[in-house]
Amino acid sequence: MVTADADGEGTRAHYDRLAGSFDANWSHSPQFLAWMRGALRQRLAPAVGERAMDLGCGTGLHTEALVPTERTITAVDPSSAMLAQFLQRAGEGRIYPVRATAQEVAAGQVELPERAYEVVLAKEVLHHVPEHHRGEVVAGLARLLAPGGRLLVAMLPTVIGYPLWPSALERFTALQPDPQDIALAMRAAGLATEVTYAGFPLAFTRDRYLAMVRARYMSLLSHYDDSELEDGIAQILQEHGEAGEAGEFAFADRFAFVLGRAGA
Repeated sequence: MVTADADGEGTRAHYDRLAGSFDANWSHSPQFLAWMRGALRQRLAPAVGERAMDLGCGTGLHTEALVPTERTITAVDPSSAMLAQFLQRAGEGRIYPVRATAQEVAAGQVELPERAYEVVLAKEVLHHVPEHHRGEVVAGLARLLAPGGRLLVAMLPTVIGYPLWPSALERFTALQPDPQDIALAMRAAGLATEVTYAGFPLAFTRDRYLAMVRARYMSLLSHYDDSELEDGIAQILQEHGEAGEAGEFAFADRFAFVLGRAGA
């Protein structure tokens, strides 16, 4: 994860740098994208005519989960490079881009095209928010919900099975918010809440996976300079010797889905 900072500049800079390679690193496979979009759509159940926001939309890889609303989607991201790439793909009229952090949106510091939303998606966003601000961000997002509106926080659990080196996995656990804590914050904000988990099996060739790590596809990896990253990769190869020249890295990508629902 990018070091959390009050104004979001660390997050902006990280994702501005990643914009050109983001889709290649995060699309994984058509099957993964279809699975994730389906998991998001199933939980949010967007309906025709509802107002929808994708908070932390990136290049829009998962925004398709919201298109059943058949309305222009509010696409929020702190990175202008990410939003530009999304606009190029989606075309005018399909999205309303807003350059902002989750904190800025939750605090009402940016102008949005809608006064309230029935559907708000925040996929892998809250780990960028400093821990002492997460409750107020969740509360601010809850205030954006229309009666019966849904807020879905999709996030990794605190322990992951990715093929990384030990210190990186330990750092991830130390920095990643607990899904149950996010659920508690939602309940404190007056939302009815449920937490579910689901996973998808991933497999990458050795060269592709190591290229993703070198590109710092996870914001966690932005904590490491080039030398530290190469040391980590050496540890990965030592630990996972079966991923030879013709081998692959296979592991489960498991997500927590924290759904909050406003009263009617």
